[in-house]
Amino acid sequence: MRLFSTLSLTLALLLGPLAHADDGPSYRDPEDGQIDLSDYLLNHKGVFPVPIVITEPAIGYGGGAMLLYFQQSMAEAAAESEQETGRKQPPVISGLGGFATNNGTWAGGAFHFHPIDGDRYRYMGGIGKASLNLDYYGALNQARSYNLDGDFLFQQFLFRIGDSDWFVGPRYGYFRSDIRFGDNKATELGDVDITRSIGIGGLIIDYDSRDNIFFPRRGTYFEAELQMARSWLGSSSDFENYTARAYTWLPLTKTLTLGLRIDGRTIDGDYPFYSQPYIDLRGIEKGRYQDQNAAMTEAELRWDVTPRWSLLAFGGAGKAWGRWHDFGDAETVYSYGTGFRYLIAKKLGLASGLDFAWGPDGQRAFYIQMGSAWK
Repeated sequence: MRLFSTLSLTLALLLGPLAHADDGPSYRDPEDGQIDLSDYLLNHKGVFPVPIVITEPAIGYGGGAMLLYFQQSMAEAAAESEQETGRKQPPVISGLGGFATNNGTWAGGAFHFHPIDGDRYRYMGGIGKASLNLDYYGALNQARSYNLDGDFLFQQFLFRIGDSDWFVGPRYGYFRSDIRFGDNKATELGDVDITRSIGIGGLIIDYDSRDNIFFPRRGTYFEAELQMARSWLGSSSDFENYTARAYTWLPLTKTLTLGLRIDGRTIDGDYPFYSQPYIDLRGIEKGRYQDQNAAMTEAELRWDVTPRWSLLAFGGAGKAWGRWHDFGDAETVYSYGTGFRYLIAKKLGLASGLDFAWGPDGQRAFYIQMGSAWK
């Protein structure tokens, strides 16, 4: 569901200019007269161009585009499945696109998302190619530039457990990479395989009781990934990768909502250095704090100033340890920030806005957000 949510959220970036159109569907809410894209998003089907805007410090600023194809509109898919099963089903979506950034990073790919039998089953798959220019800090805590160039494949099939909010199913991923360090190599890694393949498969467990997948006010989302890389799956080496994340939203008053997040990741075996877990918090460069294990927690307070506008304040802490540092010796890093959202599609509960975040050592960043920052 995370992929569907993310793709749907980005639609609001494209549609803002349409809010002033004089013909076609209405882009204003008849109740309050404010800009609202609910009817357009709910009833659109066919090809849909979507812009991609990137502000991630790890790869720089950039953008791109994606062409989405909706076999049915959101409204049609929900109405059809609700009549058959009593449950609203998201639409079938296919997409093709790519992006590039100012540090030379680029990627392109295609995907397909297909709910089946009234959302009892969910298939998701993708294929693509990427060339990423990144920094590795490692044991020396110094940035060493490297290029990660590769092809990837992703397949997932989830089964709903009865009529519950739980999903479980297999996931398989394949990534073939070529790695090139610059003049300043990460000597603590020893000899790095220039060409390497990762074939990894395992079990995915999902739980989702959120009242809204875009910008929740109450409910919980949980996901666990139990995966292993083996030669018979196409991997150059054997290792295991485990991840668990949970988000919950608690309404404190009619206008205040508290969001809480906890996230843990670990890897073991003969794994490539770039697959190590890292601290993932707003305001901290992705991959900046990376080791065999990583854990982070974050809290976010949302104030709905008006029915359309919300203000956010958030803060978090994380730690990476295991290979280069013991848990007690590893640095605990903190980040904090503020942001705002505008309810751009009331019927979907879709809000868009900006987050501004600050991290350690003067790190700072801003993010264009569609709904919650926790995907």
